[in-house]
Amino acid sequence: MRLRLLILMVILLVGSCREEEKTLLHIGEWWATMTVSEDEELPFNFSLSKSTEGNYVMKIKNADETVYVDEITTDQDSIIIKMPVFEGYIAATYTADKISGSFIKESLGRIVPFNAMYQERNRFTVGSEAIENVSGIWETEFNFGTDSLYAAKGIFIQNDNKVTGTFRTKTGDYRYLEGVVDGEQLKLSTFDGAHVFLFTATVTDTTLNGVFYSGNHSVERFRAWRNEAFELPDANTLTYLKDGYDAFDFSFPDVNGETVNLQDEAFEDKVVLVQIMGTWCPNCLDETKFYVDYLKQNPSPDLKVVALAFEYARTEEKAFEGIQRLTDRLGVEYPILLAQVGTSNKTKANEKLPMLNHVLSYPTTIYIDKNREVRKIHTGFNGPATGEKYEEFKIEFSETLNELLSEKVK
Repeated sequence: MRLRLLILMVILLVGSCREEEKTLLHIGEWWATMTVSEDEELPFNFSLSKSTEGNYVMKIKNADETVYVDEITTDQDSIIIKMPVFEGYIAATYTADKISGSFIKESLGRIVPFNAMYQERNRFTVGSEAIENVSGIWETEFNFGTDSLYAAKGIFIQNDNKVTGTFRTKTGDYRYLEGVVDGEQLKLSTFDGAHVFLFTATVTDTTLNGVFYSGNHSVERFRAWRNEAFELPDANTLTYLKDGYDAFDFSFPDVNGETVNLQDEAFEDKVVLVQIMGTWCPNCLDETKFYVDYLKQNPSPDLKVVALAFEYARTEEKAFEGIQRLTDRLGVEYPILLAQVGTSNKTKANEKLPMLNHVLSYPTTIYIDKNREVRKIHTGFNGPATGEKYEEFKIEFSETLNELLSEKVK
């Protein structure tokens, strides 16, 4: 009898150990890749730790940015890593030192292969010294030679082989980019939970010629040349009220199903900021974080903010789930209304806001004074990755609001 009990205890102990081994991921530094084409993989670094509650926490690193991911679940040898705020998630199988699966955006039907290994290593492998230093300003054209050409401003800092910086466009920036110059090859990447961006280019002393991969669904060629004086168009001049319209208005439901419009008493005699955005948009996330912080630091009964969300989630239920998730995660205290579902197409968005010449960018912010007159429309958002431009924006934003808030109702 004793022997049978001992054998049973051993079997239970071994089974318990095996179960623990199946669910154990190494804590520490990991190196990951996403396959964006047959020939190219996007690398990035992250670390794994445990919270005080014993849950896994992932910290994704892009230059000066750290993306905290704390919605991670495991079951046997399967793992789901849900991105913060955004819809995307990683579905994979794992062992203690490997994770293999896909990064998935269901509403867009996008699947990018994902692999990670437990090891501390550089983002990109460097084979030779950099032949050039790309520090400085680069006037850039994406999709050159096509009808889809658009301008950008490359802003980079290089120390030895390592490069950080971003590309600014007239609608926003391409996030915190980190990479290297390996010989004559520039390589930059970022993964922020929503965007899967890889840039590769051949470098000379005055030019860049390269390719931009957005996930595995989009490839754009780009070229750039040094131009320290280059500036993009003024973000305050790109979007405006069309002829025949003298006011801005909206009427969309909130998370409680109540219709909200600019004529409501809550906005009467107030300065109103209307944020055109989407919960899927990292630049919108940066802007929302800025607004939440500003409102905490500068409370005013005469200032109201309201967001209009243009969502590509396929149903209203899913769209409102995304809005509620953003609200909860960032502590947003202003209303976020559902303006559009099923697509983030800007042409469709413009049909919902016909008084604007176009919806050129998510985000776009409309400044309305106490007399309900549109005083300014700011297209895009230059987030923290743009450095000096972000600091300039913060000063301009405060000055504009102080002016509007100081004015009297006519």
